[in-house]
Amino acid sequence: MAEERHVLDTSYWMTDTPTTEYPPLSADTTADVAVIGAGIAGLCTAWELTGAGLDVVVLEADRIASGVSGHTTAKLTSLHGLAYSRIEAEHGPGPGELYALAQEDALDHTAALCRRLHIDAQLERVPAHTFAVDRERERQIAAEAEAAAKAGLDVTLTAETELPFPVAAAVRTEGQLQFHPRAFLLALAERTAEEGARIHERTRVTALHDGRRCRLTTGGGAHVEARDAVVAVGYPAFDRSLLGTRLKPRRELVIAAPVPASEAPTGMYFSPEDRVRSLRSAPYDDRRRLLIVTGESFEPGEGGVQARLARLDAWASGRLPGFADAERVYRWAAQDNDSSDHLPYVGHIHPGTQHVYVATGFGGWGMSNGVAAGKLIAAHVAGRPRPAWTELFDPRRLPHIRETAQIARFQKAVARHYAGDRLRAGHVESADAVPPGTGEIVRLGAGRRRCAVYRDETGRASAVSARCTHEGCLVQFNDLERTWECPCHGSRFAVDGTVLQGPATSPLEPRTAEGEPQESPG
Repeated sequence: MAEERHVLDTSYWMTDTPTTEYPPLSADTTADVAVIGAGIAGLCTAWELTGAGLDVVVLEADRIASGVSGHTTAKLTSLHGLAYSRIEAEHGPGPGELYALAQEDALDHTAALCRRLHIDAQLERVPAHTFAVDRERERQIAAEAEAAAKAGLDVTLTAETELPFPVAAAVRTEGQLQFHPRAFLLALAERTAEEGARIHERTRVTALHDGRRCRLTTGGGAHVEARDAVVAVGYPAFDRSLLGTRLKPRRELVIAAPVPASEAPTGMYFSPEDRVRSLRSAPYDDRRRLLIVTGESFEPGEGGVQARLARLDAWASGRLPGFADAERVYRWAAQDNDSSDHLPYVGHIHPGTQHVYVATGFGGWGMSNGVAAGKLIAAHVAGRPRPAWTELFDPRRLPHIRETAQIARFQKAVARHYAGDRLRAGHVESADAVPPGTGEIVRLGAGRRRCAVYRDETGRASAVSARCTHEGCLVQFNDLERTWECPCHGSRFAVDGTVLQGPATSPLEPRTAEGEPQESPG
């Protein structure tokens, strides 16, 4: 990025909204329903359940709406890239109609909530597009247009867009939504709390016992007993159903800059090319709009993230007037999970439970699917009529033949990390060889234990165990965000080992200069 720019390594949505101060859970409590996770799926679920008259407690490991929901590009649309052609290829035409129905219902429900609760979430009705620049992808875009039309969406196939560069083809649908996700969710949380729900931040759930009643244990030692529990944390940490074998985590980079309003697109755009290119704009000030560009999809722990950011910035600066000249830029990343059959998992987490529910596998489209998940889980728990897409999203559904091959590919990649990463030699031979501002896996001490060593700009080195506390894969360093990431299931840790993102619930253990576990102070 240009040296003269003021670069903010944070999500714009986070800087544009206040910090929340809901108290941590400090004592044992009971509830009708415990919701784990306060992103869009968790908070929408809590709102619906509270409205049904249930006693709800929400447990968030960090701050509400600060995870995926605070780092999204916030497109609330029914057009999800190439989703409909993929769903049709996997499941036939009928499921596409149900998927579209869920998305359209989520759009209408969100707009109605904003009106009813007087939430100023910068809601804008705009068209959404899936496009391609490469003419070799014209047939792929045409197939998506045909599948989306079969699913009931009102779409057109065109080569004309407002973008400042030509496209080979685009699917377009009108009347979609874009909004400020944090403004919406903070207001929804406030109203949910006013209706009686208890929200606790800085409260990580470390164990979930599923019985006739659910018992949750938190990192602070407090417990919650509830009739039902909802796991709405992206990658389910408490997974007797082995949903993890059908999920693949991925991250995408986001850069955003204020540009003159005349140079900002009014619609939303997504392309599968170049490991994803996505853009939209949002209100910024009287003269400018914030141009938000997403892309360079990669797996956690894949490495080379700085280079990916440079590619994304070069693409935006070269194709979008105003972006290269912007005096400031925000940059961040978001993580979501792709399911093996291209459909979300929302409902009972496994066949043996009547009381534990899950919402995951949104495939990068968590805004509409998160709203749909809240309505669906509330219908289960509160005994309301269930929506038409209930069985389509059911996590207990059996894999199709084509999905079985995809699951095998997911697990082959995990197995490669389990075995291959342990055989691979490290890039450096000692902690002293780790350059400032970087991290490496280094064998330390006489036992040659693998440790994750980070050296800050002052030259001070710190070491933690290189084994992810979820299932023991070796973590890898993200050179842009300066985090340790698990390539198997997507857990992320700060350089001091603190858990940033699950499914891990325990930190990486501190290590001495000899690679030995550090004794706890006192």
